[in-house]
Amino acid sequence: MKDYKTENLRNVCLLGHASAGKTTIGEAMLFNTGVLDRFGKVDDGTTTLDYDPEEVRRKISISAAVAPCDWKDIRINVIDTPGYFDFVGEVISSLDVCDAAIIPVDSVSGVEVGAEKAWDMVTQKGIPALFFINKMDRENANFSKVFEQLREVFGNKLVPLAIPIGAEASFKGVIDLIDMKARTTEGNKVVENDIPSGYEDMIEEFRSMIIEAAAQADEELMEKYFNGDELTKEEIIKGLRIGVVCGDVVPVLCGSAVKNIGVISLMNTIANYFPAPSDVGEYKCKNAKSTAEENRKYDVNLPFSAKVFKTVADPFVGKISLFKVMSGYITSDTEVLNSNKEKKEKLSGLFLLRGKKQIPMTKLVAGDIGAIAKLQFTTTGDTLCDPQNPVTFDPVEFPVPNLTMAIEPKSKGDEDKIGNGLQRLIEEDPTLRVEKNVETRQTLISGLGEQHLEIVTKKLQNKFGVDVVLKDPKVPYRETIRKSAKAEGKHKKQSGGHGQYGHVWIEFEPILDGSAEFEFVDKIVGGVVPKQYIPAVEKGLRECMEEGVLAGYPVVNVRCILYDGSYHPVDSAEMPFKIAASLAYKKGMANANPVLLEPIYTVEVLVPDQYMGDIIGDLNKKRGRVLGMEPEGKLQKVTAEVPLAEMFKYAIDLRSMTQARGGFSMKFARYEEVPAQIAQKVIEAANLEREKEQ
Repeated sequence: MKDYKTENLRNVCLLGHASAGKTTIGEAMLFNTGVLDRFGKVDDGTTTLDYDPEEVRRKISISAAVAPCDWKDIRINVIDTPGYFDFVGEVISSLDVCDAAIIPVDSVSGVEVGAEKAWDMVTQKGIPALFFINKMDRENANFSKVFEQLREVFGNKLVPLAIPIGAEASFKGVIDLIDMKARTTEGNKVVENDIPSGYEDMIEEFRSMIIEAAAQADEELMEKYFNGDELTKEEIIKGLRIGVVCGDVVPVLCGSAVKNIGVISLMNTIANYFPAPSDVGEYKCKNAKSTAEENRKYDVNLPFSAKVFKTVADPFVGKISLFKVMSGYITSDTEVLNSNKEKKEKLSGLFLLRGKKQIPMTKLVAGDIGAIAKLQFTTTGDTLCDPQNPVTFDPVEFPVPNLTMAIEPKSKGDEDKIGNGLQRLIEEDPTLRVEKNVETRQTLISGLGEQHLEIVTKKLQNKFGVDVVLKDPKVPYRETIRKSAKAEGKHKKQSGGHGQYGHVWIEFEPILDGSAEFEFVDKIVGGVVPKQYIPAVEKGLRECMEEGVLAGYPVVNVRCILYDGSYHPVDSAEMPFKIAASLAYKKGMANANPVLLEPIYTVEVLVPDQYMGDIIGDLNKKRGRVLGMEPEGKLQKVTAEVPLAEMFKYAIDLRSMTQARGGFSMKFARYEEVPAQIAQKVIEAANLEREKEQ
């Protein structure tokens, strides 16, 4: 591909509801620019942008894919992102390097939650956007109805730049309200014609809307408009561009991406109205030496800097890092600094990615998006820069994963393979978390939803050759006591020569205020247990506390008072006293009303007002206690305390109850006693598992 200046680049993110046609729009753009000689289809698994085996099999996008293409002396870097909320991390990282967004909307379904969430992200990011009413060829497609719904939900700054010719089976093209041309598709070609009759009223209504929007963006145009003078096409484009770039105008287009109708008008809109990186203005970074904040802009004359926004873990090619050049330019075989890791990296083999195809490049300038393979230290979110002018960019803030499952290999001995595979997958997916729970001895993976974790297991199988199963995590229960009890522990063994003798009396009592998990008190008087053996008693008790008498869970909040005992001048030693302590422990704890404790978490749920009743009812069913409710922005925040055992699948439940409009976070609060009926089942299950292991 040829080299472009910064002002001739457009970085555009395709985002929105699942199945709205994002990937097909990207495919049509590649086809229209001559990059593809065959129009791939999602249903056939032949698109350029859905190339992962799981994407092909499921017919959905799982990860973001870049599609650079040349259009009217402009390079459009389109990033196609997944619509399923499990993969929202891909959307967030892609938006971080895009200067504008396209939100497709289904012409039948209208505004769905994915479009609402996309709009929220775009407005939060402060970048321009347009809506594309897609699938106008479908039965019950209705442009006017969806356009009115868009304006109702997103405001009056939405302005139509194209209208459909026909609808449903008779849909055959669009009328471009700027060029005042009808564009229809004949075979594989897009043909321009005069506007057919019958659309005069609709055109007049929408053209006046367009001209008014253009005039309001510029004082000169406003004056001309109020004087009753007609604006030229160039003036309309100028005014609209000012309005789009500052967010006062949101274009609405229409078409059928699968039939390649309306996509040419979309591409013209990107070229004419969306900002180049040079239009974006200044952005902030930090001086890596002084940590002082600096302002930079997309300027080829500044020192080189780039932000890595995505990593692809390929078992054959190795690690591929995708980045956006933030300032300066970069050429192949350059040494740069990773300012986050304070390590130098050698950039060799610079390229653009189109789907999985690599297009070699010799140079990339400020504002462009490229890729490099096999960087040694670099991961997603890192900054690459000129070693003489080191800077860092703020990392992308990804959502915290809230669905946790235990992962186990189907075949014994594959634990190392799982660990290596997961490590590679974490590099390409910052929303995936992996931890080894020392207490339950399980490897836990956390993601943003059921489908997210399912895809992880498939990638482990396809990329790294290891079959795994997902299971519910074990709850890290605890045990404690509710009353005091005294117990004797006596270990006496005679077997010729030196024997073994240790004898203790210990009182076990609960630490009711929870001020300590374990406390050992020495109340021996008169040396009935010699001082040198007392540490052995404490050590024996500490070891015993790791396994409770009810179900083998660790014991907490217990004070052990050593108050009596006896010894033998010859046969006593540390080991007999340690054993005596464990014997006292078993008797004393069994008589001290042992109970099971479970972890309680403080849960904060953010939901729209209409779901409050369902949320509170569901939390109550989960043995939760609602602590309070308060408004937070446009949403309501419900705070509750809920046992961890009830929360493992809450991410799935909440998504179902709120049509994915709700979110939640949780943090550990404390341990509480498990209700007797539930405790009995937990104890039986734990003891059964212990028997199997023995």
